[in-house]
Amino acid sequence: MSGYLRSRLLLYTSGKHLTSFFAPSQHVLSDKRCRTCCPHPSQARSFSSRRGRSDGRSGQEGENTLHAPRREVDFQLSRLQINTVLRANEQAVRIPEFDGRSGSSPVLRFESNQLSANTPLEDRRSSASCLQTRGLLFGVFDGHGGHACAQVVSERLPYYIAVSMMSESVLEDLEAAMETLRPVPPILQWYKHRNDYNYRESAALYVDHLRVYWQELLSSEEHGNGMCPADALIYAFQRLDTDLSLEAQVPLANDLMRNTAIQAAFAGCTACVAHIGPEGVHVANAGDCRAVLGVQEHDGSWSALPLTQDHNAANVAEVERIWQQHPASERHSVIVDDRLLGVLMPLRAFGDVRFKWSRELQQSVLENGDSDSEALNLYQYAPPNYLTPPYLEATPEVTYHRLRPQDRFLILASDGLWDEMTSDEAVRLVAEHLTGIHLQAPVSASQLNLGQMHQLLLQRRARATPALDLNGATHLIRHALGTNEYAEMDQERLATMLALPSDLARMYRDDITVTVIYFNPNFSKTTN
Repeated sequence: MSGYLRSRLLLYTSGKHLTSFFAPSQHVLSDKRCRTCCPHPSQARSFSSRRGRSDGRSGQEGENTLHAPRREVDFQLSRLQINTVLRANEQAVRIPEFDGRSGSSPVLRFESNQLSANTPLEDRRSSASCLQTRGLLFGVFDGHGGHACAQVVSERLPYYIAVSMMSESVLEDLEAAMETLRPVPPILQWYKHRNDYNYRESAALYVDHLRVYWQELLSSEEHGNGMCPADALIYAFQRLDTDLSLEAQVPLANDLMRNTAIQAAFAGCTACVAHIGPEGVHVANAGDCRAVLGVQEHDGSWSALPLTQDHNAANVAEVERIWQQHPASERHSVIVDDRLLGVLMPLRAFGDVRFKWSRELQQSVLENGDSDSEALNLYQYAPPNYLTPPYLEATPEVTYHRLRPQDRFLILASDGLWDEMTSDEAVRLVAEHLTGIHLQAPVSASQLNLGQMHQLLLQRRARATPALDLNGATHLIRHALGTNEYAEMDQERLATMLALPSDLARMYRDDITVTVIYFNPNFSKTTN
């Protein structure tokens, strides 16, 4: 791959962007409509850095590139520059082994990192402890059509989940504090990286709508001691998606809040959230992010246990679910070219109201929303064969797993990682990073010719090289981008992938977000 790119040092680039309303950070919605909701498929990512082309098209992406200025790209990144880029967003947090209330914490520590392909990064992540209930929340959110939806969901969804699990008495304390203007008991303890964002301008709106949610829970006669984690995850996903939809339709305090709400609703994001508590791990997934458990068996061998299924056209049950929701006459138009209505790759997502609202409602909101003309043109794109909406929902699929002593870690990652490696490969890399032992299966020399033996030796030499990163998430990202066809770390290849300019990188790779959660072995021993 790096050799191919190096042979094309003169690259065509263009720098068009949509103006964003999200000052002060001056974020912009990327002109690359991304893999998922691009009105014109030729604008979507056309290369996968290790799997070849994903759409079968030529390298010339749209007529604009024919007239764009050419510039040289320098692929000569030093090792220091490579490490600086890879480690800019890495995070490592150790959780106190005892939570101060009753017993040990199920999580010992976690490590996280992000690497952008889009400008700005469209992925988001969350990590927090639930202060009013026992448990920790970790989330990975893969935005498309911009970062707006992923940003809002990453900020708000953990609160909705935590509130759903609170008992009636705790919710009454929250409401009494709000009523009397006293300090509200904290709901979450966040673990944020300095580069993580917040929509401070809309914070008051988010608090008001969260309060409406807990008031409705209080009015329910069945809430009692709060929802179990599985129900809380499902209900929180659905409720937040509903609130995103409603906020885009109603008048708000100012134009900034109004435009933020519209962008969050018309953009979209997939979400994978893990709640880890005394009862075990609950994972809620809507879309194509993934959660994979790393398991070390009694004989020392490692295996990957997926806790999610990708919600895309490769999932036969998911396609059948969507077919059942629409008339038989639409069977050949609902999923086209492995995309929802020929446009959207994930089959569950937050936002994306272009696949949920009627055409009339979309037009009304956009015409009355004072959106800028470029955003208006983007959002007015209508999917073909839009006959019986809604075609999309944010209801997650929830998986429960009781922690065992052999369960060592959990990987949450956006599909930017899974485009480049399998679940088994990811678990192997983290296991080797964790233990320092390189996992090699015995091979008989009589089974290999000379060329195959040489390739195997190259692979084993690469895997015997000491890890360059202390952070397991960074270790995964480095190998996702730098591993060549011989399964060895190729420094030139890695430098090439990291040196791609922002308006070209999206053609070769996706944003990558990874969180690796390491379980507390003492917790598993005591609970079992």
